[in-house]
Amino acid sequence: MLVKIETYFDGEMWCARGIGEDIFTQGDSLDELYENIKEAVAVHYGDMAEPITILTLSEVKLTDAKIATS
Repeated sequence: MLVKIETYFDGEMWCARGIGEDIFTQGDSLDELYENIKEAVAVHYGDMAEPITILTLSEVKLTDAKIATS
């Protein structure tokens, strides 16, 4: 089973919400957020025989990005 999670920074906390799933969690750091995502998904689905793969999608804003030239 593939579970898609959107991650974003709300200005104070790192947040994650399930895409098409009723899952939401937060963390003070990305490391904490990823641990909380794993726990939230495990609690949401309980014991399943099928392995669960978690795909995280993140929005990244670049400031002062330079275009690479060859």
